[in-house]
Amino acid sequence: MKGRLFVISAPSGAGKTTLLKRVMAELPGLAFSVSHTTRQPRPGEKDGIDYHFISHDGFRRMIAAGEFLEFAEVHDNFYGTNRQSVMAQAKGGSDVILDIDVQGAEIIRNERIISAAHIFIAPPGLEELERRLRGRGTEDDSTVTLRMKNAEQEMTAASEYQYLMVNDDLGSAVNTLKSIIIAERAAAHRHPDGRGIELGLHL
Repeated sequence: MKGRLFVISAPSGAGKTTLLKRVMAELPGLAFSVSHTTRQPRPGEKDGIDYHFISHDGFRRMIAAGEFLEFAEVHDNFYGTNRQSVMAQAKGGSDVILDIDVQGAEIIRNERIISAAHIFIAPPGLEELERRLRGRGTEDDSTVTLRMKNAEQEMTAASEYQYLMVNDDLGSAVNTLKSIIIAERAAAHRHPDGRGIELGLHL
């Protein structure tokens, strides 16, 4: 593969979606892996852009066919990454952003069949996370309580990631994530924009 995978996880409400949109708008050479999910679309979300929204039966058929690089059940819904789509993006030379939960990240990390940089985005604190969740106005009290419980569990997995960053200030977080991606590209002997570097020795 020419491109690199960036596995990015965060608790719901940590601001990951906004952060990724900013970084992808400012840094060339990135492609977003659109996951499949059985949950209902939120206001403003579009099928095929934010997620591929499918039924539980459709998701199970894809599992049976071995179409997922990883999949997991989160908040009573399934989420999964289409293997063929990711491989096609990476073979085309793009660095692929995988926005997946800690369960999916662990699957990719433990299988060791594909190289990826793992980044965990944490909120400034659990109180701020709850404030952000309630501020979205898309979940009722029971859903917020469930998401907070899951967030505490997800935070314990942060130490398993190669990089840990805190999304306190959006501008600073954007710069941090861009720096991580650029550093990974430099380690792979590529330009900051993702292009390959032709190395030659002239005597």
